Order: sequence, then C-alpha cells, then structure tokens
Amino acid sequence: MRRGRGGFVASPTMVGALTVMVVTLAVFLAYNANNGLPFVPTYRISAQVPNADTLVPGNEVRVGGVRVGVVEDIVPQQAENGDLSARLDLKLNKDVDPIPVDSTVIVRSRSALGLKYLEIDEGTSTKGFAAGSIMPLAAATPEPVELDQVLNMFDAPTRAAVQTNLLEFGDALAGRGPALNAAIGRLPGVLALLRPVAKNLSSPETGLERFITALGATAAELAPVAEIQAQAFGSLDTTFTALAEVARPFIQESISEGPPTEAVAIDTLPRIRNLLTTSTSLFNDLEPAATALRTDSPVIASALETGTPIVARSDQLNDQLAPTFESLFALNNNNGARAGITAATTATDALGPAIKFIEPAQTVCNYAALALKNLYGVASDGNDIGAWQRFIVFDVPKGPNSEGLPSSGIANGGGDGKNFLHSNPYPNTASPGQKRECEAGNEPFKAGQVVFGNPPGNQGTSTAGQ
Repeated sequence: MRRGRGGFVASPTMVGALTVMVVTLAVFLAYNANNGLPFVPTYRISAQVPNADTLVPGNEVRVGGVRVGVVEDIVPQQAENGDLSARLDLKLNKDVDPIPVDSTVIVRSRSALGLKYLEIDEGTSTKGFAAGSIMPLAAATPEPVELDQVLNMFDAPTRAAVQTNLLEFGDALAGRGPALNAAIGRLPGVLALLRPVAKNLSSPETGLERFITALGATAAELAPVAEIQAQAFGSLDTTFTALAEVARPFIQESISEGPPTEAVAIDTLPRIRNLLTTSTSLFNDLEPAATALRTDSPVIASALETGTPIVARSDQLNDQLAPTFESLFALNNNNGARAGITAATTATDALGPAIKFIEPAQTVCNYAALALKNLYGVASDGNDIGAWQRFIVFDVPKGPNSEGLPSSGIANGGGDGKNFLHSNPYPNTASPGQKRECEAGNEPFKAGQVVFGNPPGNQGTSTAGQ
C-alpha cells in the first residue's frame, strides 16, 4: 500500500506554529495600534507646553476634532530662569505635514475621568514646521482650564449662598404665575426694541469688549481696597439713616416736584431755543467788536476815566434822568405806543434785507451824497431874480440803432465809428453777494466794441469827482 504525500496543513505542528505566530502578530498590532501602525510613514515634531499634568504617552493628537497622531514621549524641561515646562514628542500622520508655524496647541480633557488629548489649532501661515522642529512655548495658548478648577469655584460659602439664592428666588416667584405670564407675553415687543440695542452693542465701533476688559481691570484695581469700600457702604448706611429723619416731607417733596419740573423744562426749552440761537448769532456778531476792543481798550479806559468826574458833575443831567426814564417806562406801558413800536419793528424787519443790500451803495460808494451834490449843482447858478438850470446836451453817435432814435437792435458800429452800445444796468455796489467795488461811474470805455453788463476786473471803491 502506497502512502500519499502529506501537505503543509497535514502537519499539526506547523499549523499550530502558524496560528501562534498570527495571534502574536495580531496582539502586537492591537497593542501598538494607538502608537501607529509599523512601516507607515509619519511626520514627527515636538511641542512645548507649560504643564503636561495627567498627559501620558499614547494620548491622541487631534486637529479639528479628528485624530491625526499620538503623543510619543513626554520630556520634562527646565529653562535657565528656573521655569519648568514639558516637551511633547508627537508622531503625526503624513497628511498633516507641515503644521503652519502660527498654529497653537492646548491640552484638553477628553472625559470627566481625567483622560486628556492634545489639540492643535492650525494657523493660516504658508510656512510650516519641518520634521523634527519644536513648536515654541508661546504656541501653547490659551491656558487650559481644568474641570477641578471650575468645580473648586463652588466652595462651601458659595454653595450655601447658591442655596439661599434659590430659596429666595423661589419665594419671590411663588404665587406670581399670572404676572410672569403677562411679562412673557410682552417679551416679543421688548425683544423687538432690544434688537437694535443689541446690534449697536455688538458693533466693533461700540467698543463693548474694551469696556468689559477695562471694567475687569477696574475691579482688579479695587480688589485691594475692598474692605475700605465695605466701610464706605457702612458709612453710607449711617448717612442714609440720618437722612431718614428729613425724608418726609422734605426729600419726598423734592422727588415729587421733580417730574413736574422736568415737564416744565420739556415744554419751555423748545420755546427759548430761538432766543438761544439769536443769542449765539449776537455773540458771533459781537466777536469782531470784542477783538477790536482788545487794542482800543486803553483809549476807552482813558475816556471813561476822563468822563467819570465830568458825568458826576452833571447834576442837571442827573436830575433829568429820573423823569426821562419814568417817561420811557410810561411809554413802554402804553398799549398804543407798544403797538407802534411793534409795527415799526415789523417794518424794520421787513425792510432789513433791502436796507442791508442798499446800505453799501452809500457807506462804501457814497452814491447818495454824490447824487445830492450833483442835484444841487444842476441849479447852483443864478442871479437876484432866481436860479437857472445848468446842463450840457450831448450829441449821440450817428449810425444804425443809434441811442438817439428808436432801434431794432444793439448799436454795433456804423456812422462815425462811435456808435457802440455801452450799458451796465446792474452795476456792483459792494452789496452782499457782490464784489467789493463801485462800478457805477467807474466803467472803463472800450472804443470800437459793445460793452454790456459788468465789466471784467475790480473797478475799486473810489467815487470822488464823479
């Protein structure tokens, strides 16, 4: 009988050895799974943290909540100034290579049982840490807050105060269900009004963040003098106890009269707004005079010093002042006179703009005085029998559309060569809105061309001899 050839599986020893090897390999891979699979390329860097408490080799490294590697080793370090820190050697997946140089790291809690992991918050820099680099200690920010630190806030006094607050809040809310329902029903309207307020507060221009930061700094500054502040509140209690004796009726009446006083102010202030505006304009108008007084005040002071004794000796004048002022007072109280003054004021207000426009024609250009002077000159010659009119007749230029005859257009040449229209119907008289010049009578004569309207340039303000 011929014996068949045995295969590999026919040997129990070989099968058992192979099984043991496979199981051993599986156990090895499972044991080292947290440290990464062998023969897989990795990206190794290190990170410095102020404290690696409860962090152990094999803890996860995450980016955006996704596991990207493990903490391979933890090495304590001491700086030259004696500060202690820890260096974490990280073994990361190759697909996160490189980590940006402006990235930050923080040790976070994974569970309430104390399990930790290292979180990397990737930055936006185009430069990255090369393999083997060390992330500086400045990148370990923000400072982590441990769960026990949060729980330690609730010490025995705080827990007792929380219990008291809850008890008092319960007593305050007891039996107020209808009022709370009414308040909740009105909340939508309040929230609608609160929306623009919240929008303004959230705006960067409001600076709320800086205000809260400054408020925290202020509280930190006040902390060393907290006891003094407490004493101040105790002293205030003594003060208010003393004020309690005059609270009624004096302080109570002051508070009661506050709203009516504000109502009167609200009603009155808009009415005196015109007075305030007019007063502002008056003081603006007085500003040039005040500026002039700065240089002329010595002369005015000298005049007052000289005039004071003279006025003191004016007994007759002083005797007439009292009846004069009494007469003025009686005139002021006379209804007819007041009506006349009101009418005159109204007329002055109506004529004010026109007078303001016409005034420079005399004060700057002296046209009214020149007109009266020339009018007097018309009849300045005469004899014992009477005066006669003096004038000279000018012969107008000859030509088409001459000013001496009816015309169909503007005189523009012809005849004796002088037939050109020169007319300025609205000359500048230094009035408001015009140039400071006196054009009437000062217009230059342009031979051989038509001149109509205001001539170019400034003709000056001299009108003597016109």
